[in-house]
Amino acid sequence: MYKKIKIYKCYSKYYKDKIVIKKLENFINRSKAKNILLYIPLGIEVNVNPLINKLRKNKNVYVPYMEGDSFKIVKYRLPLQKKKFGIKEPNNSFFKARRIDLAIVPIVGVDAIGKRVGFGKGMYDRFFDRLSYKPTLVFTQLVLCKSDKILSESYDIQADYIITN
Repeated sequence: MYKKIKIYKCYSKYYKDKIVIKKLENFINRSKAKNILLYIPLGIEVNVNPLINKLRKNKNVYVPYMEGDSFKIVKYRLPLQKKKFGIKEPNNSFFKARRIDLAIVPIVGVDAIGKRVGFGKGMYDRFFDRLSYKPTLVFTQLVLCKSDKILSESYDIQADYIITN
């Protein structure tokens, strides 16, 4: 029975990932964004790897590269290295990334006022706070987890859109 449950969980996540990816792809096509910040997923996040591979053909795809208390954006390229917190990253680059049009950000959930609840390190909050412009922000999660309480601080980011299953 345990095997069946484990297989169902994997199948269920795979299926939910595909639904969210299709919604993201449709959103990106409608937005006409050319420079897109994505993330390299952890196991509990929407697996955007197939989307990254598809977008690389005709878009500039960037991902976070952890630096200090935040990150910088680097062009997605292989090989990926497992770094701090088990997060995979491409190698560092001195290439100055273009202005991003769209940022797709993983979430643990949102609070009562729609601000991001993440993993508690504040890296995305610091990154977007330090930008001199505001790209379109899209939060993504397999199933929306929303608190009825305000859990955020004034500096926490808020999405323009949330895409879930």
